[in-house]
Amino acid sequence: MQRQYKIALVGNPNSGKSSLFNALTGLNQKVGNFPGVTVDKKTGSSRINDILTASIIDLPGTYSLYPKSADEQVTYSVLLNQKNADKPDLIIVIADASNLKRNLLFCSQIMDLKTPVVIALTMMDIARQKGITINVDELQRQMGVPVVPINPRRNKGIAQLKKTIAEVQQSNITTITSEFIDIEALTGDWINEVKELCNVKSNYGALHIACNYTELTYLNAAQRIRIGALLGEVKFHKSKIQAEEIMRRYQRIGLIMQQCVVESSPMKRTIISDRLDKILLHPVWGNIILLLVLFILFQSIFWLAKYPMNWVEEGFTALSSWLNVILPTGFVKDLLINGLIAGISGIAVFIPQIMILFGFITILEDTGYMARISFLTDRLMRSVGLNGRSVMPLISGMACAVPAIMATRTIQNRKERLITILITPLMSCSARLPVYTILIALVIPNKYFFGFINLQGLVMMGLYLLGFVMALIVAKVLNYIVKSKDRTFFLMELPVYRAPRWKNVGITMIEKAKIFVTDAGKVIIIISLLLWGLATYGPPKKMAEIKASYATLIQQHPEQREQLERAEATSKLEHSFAGMMGHAIEPAIRPLGYDWKIGIALITSFAAREVFVGTMATLYSVGDVEASDQPLREKMRAARRPNGTPVYTLAAGLSLLIFYAFAMQCMSTLAIVKRETRNWKYPVIQFIYMSGIAYVCSLIVYQLFK
Repeated sequence: MQRQYKIALVGNPNSGKSSLFNALTGLNQKVGNFPGVTVDKKTGSSRINDILTASIIDLPGTYSLYPKSADEQVTYSVLLNQKNADKPDLIIVIADASNLKRNLLFCSQIMDLKTPVVIALTMMDIARQKGITINVDELQRQMGVPVVPINPRRNKGIAQLKKTIAEVQQSNITTITSEFIDIEALTGDWINEVKELCNVKSNYGALHIACNYTELTYLNAAQRIRIGALLGEVKFHKSKIQAEEIMRRYQRIGLIMQQCVVESSPMKRTIISDRLDKILLHPVWGNIILLLVLFILFQSIFWLAKYPMNWVEEGFTALSSWLNVILPTGFVKDLLINGLIAGISGIAVFIPQIMILFGFITILEDTGYMARISFLTDRLMRSVGLNGRSVMPLISGMACAVPAIMATRTIQNRKERLITILITPLMSCSARLPVYTILIALVIPNKYFFGFINLQGLVMMGLYLLGFVMALIVAKVLNYIVKSKDRTFFLMELPVYRAPRWKNVGITMIEKAKIFVTDAGKVIIIISLLLWGLATYGPPKKMAEIKASYATLIQQHPEQREQLERAEATSKLEHSFAGMMGHAIEPAIRPLGYDWKIGIALITSFAAREVFVGTMATLYSVGDVEASDQPLREKMRAARRPNGTPVYTLAAGLSLLIFYAFAMQCMSTLAIVKRETRNWKYPVIQFIYMSGIAYVCSLIVYQLFK
């Protein structure tokens, strides 16, 4: 059986690499981890032509072959380690035509590894806007490798790229013969001994081994010892060699640019991205616009989602009413209406808000504005010991903390990465959104200021900002506790502004809704059904006593049958297994303004925060025989304490909102923190400090507002 042809995609961040990967692989892709490291490995299959199918690997973006982060180290290993299982037969270098000089530096380094290379030239439209004209045929001649202009966002040039890949594969080329710069002239003839000793096919690959031999895991002890001795003999100076290499590359690239590139004027044209950045990155106006963007986002979550949420609510209310009429009273009816339907409705009603949140986040990413947020907040982040690179994981945490924590792999400084991991769960994720929504609707009036500013939307925005502020405070404290002498600088290329790809936005919204329903939904339904059982059944002896007691009362007072049946259901719930759990922790949570039912929800929420809604839906359905077909908000609004006062007062509601804003209630997040830090100490610290902050802040809020 013929070995599958392997193609690696490499390039600078924001060069269009991910877009090309999606264009080549479509839906035939999967995400895993590279062996031995927690770095995402995106692979896929692409049909190049009728007889050739290739395996595509999307390597982490990097600016050069001198690795600094875990992501860059993976790219380095795949390209240089001859024994790596992912070693490619062909490398496609994605080069940004609007920043060609810098991209050709990376291209030239890849070419000197002697693996066949194709240059995919992206951003040609941006180059034209800047007044840059590139002679592609001449560039191909000067570089000595195929050059194909592409626009993967619009699927342009992909057919030509596939044709070029097939031609390279059919020609059976295994190495590039020429060198971009003469490595042996740069180093001396000792480089040949390193090349033979380590079995690499290029002088440049041998140079990289000489620079990093102490850190390369695929070298054995004998190789390391000999390389170390050899470098001592020739008095090898790593920094000097690297600097000379870069200078020689840029000298040749300068000559190539003169032959291939024409600019309309010595100064590049100011394109629309530059003009927008003068406003959007302004130290004053930029931050005001950022707050305005967040304001619109959270106002829209209430304004746009209100109608579909009402439709979903009405649909489930009608379904429950219909089932209540047609089904005979008994176990099946109770399980179906108060267990399954109550749990599903608790999931489905929040799907519109989840979709709107992810839709807005996708638009911000697609337009290029998300990267600007990192620059805007860099100064603020530095004040707490981090930098703008930590902002992207924190922003991602608004969607989900798990991928956000994985995104910290791009942070080079170990201390900054650890602090970012520990504070990211303080950002309000989409799992908190259902909790925020139902509690805000209960205790915050649906008022409008100036006819369009919704008070509930302002409170929602305040909760998200509160999480960010608390993250900064904790980061400042951890900056003093975690010791490190390393300093880092934040360098990031800003992508050009582009119109969002509405198809991509729509697909993302649908996919995230599916994930919410399938992943969170499974947990919610399982816990809802389990909770229904715990809330329906209790110690047999006690349940028999309650049943007998109320049966006697109903016989004695038949005219009060409905009230007594309702009281019986409430009594059974209080003495059920779930009720016993709630009453057990009630003394600890009573100072926060919570009753035993909220206590049960707090316990189940540690599986996943969004389970709160399913828990409350089940508890209020089981405990109320009359209102099983009412929306959950109405049931919670009608809830009363034994003294007749409402359970969900302003003080109790705000206290609960604060608790959910700060508490660590996500087992998946704790698991990913352990995996990323490789130590249980950090998730334990995270759980303790977040739970402590949540309890103390909720206590203060309740005591102030009650």
